[in-house]
Amino acid sequence: MDWRNVYRGAMMGITELIPGVSSGTIAVILGIYDQLIIAINGVLSKDWKKHLTFLIPLAVGMGLALVGFGRLIGYLLDHFEEPTRFFFLGLILGVLPLLLKQSNAKKTFKMVHYVTLVIAAGIVALMKLLPENHQVIETMTFGDAITLFFAGWIASMFMLLPGISGSLVLLILGAYKTAINAIGTFNIPILLVIGVGVLVGFFVSSRLIKYLLSNYYYVTYAAIIGLVLGSTVVVFPESTSAYQIIPSIFTFIGGAATAFLLGSKGK
Repeated sequence: MDWRNVYRGAMMGITELIPGVSSGTIAVILGIYDQLIIAINGVLSKDWKKHLTFLIPLAVGMGLALVGFGRLIGYLLDHFEEPTRFFFLGLILGVLPLLLKQSNAKKTFKMVHYVTLVIAAGIVALMKLLPENHQVIETMTFGDAITLFFAGWIASMFMLLPGISGSLVLLILGAYKTAINAIGTFNIPILLVIGVGVLVGFFVSSRLIKYLLSNYYYVTYAAIIGLVLGSTVVVFPESTSAYQIIPSIFTFIGGAATAFLLGSKGK
């Protein structure tokens, strides 16, 4: 077992609690993104044991972070929203140099890549305009179960993509408050339904991402860079109080420094 993946998974889990920040982005920063996609694809292969030794500690770390930090993240967003969001802005922008270097953008990107980048950024940025559904489901009907299953499925596809977080997708689909409430109250039936949807989505989307990286590497990275850029619009606070400017500058620098340090470790 690669038990270093427990802390890596914990970092990925924490970011998934924040609408707009992707665990895929953290996987890129940590240098395990390609390995993550290969491992998820390999679970059903003859080498499944090897891939599970990579994935199980990662899943343990993510699970511990979701349970342990769910309330803390909620508290920080409720009481220190601007500095918290600026920390994640720094984290997101801090990963861009790594992505540009990994794709060798200066030499490889052509017009089609820049167009792809702009379109991807625009799609994510426009999500800021979508209305939010704040309804919390505590007791499921069969219809609610179907809705939450597919919400988890769709969200998991975006969890694997650097740039768009699964929690942002859950927010758009009206399932975010329900998921956070279920984590805080240990509502097992709701957590199971969303969790199964997430697992199914992982297996489906990882195959698609692996195919794209294998056959359209630079176009895929152009789209990923666009998704990361677009997510900054979603994460950026709608308003910033004058007395929050200084703390926000420090947290932004802290987020960027964290991305740089983790990126150096990831190499």
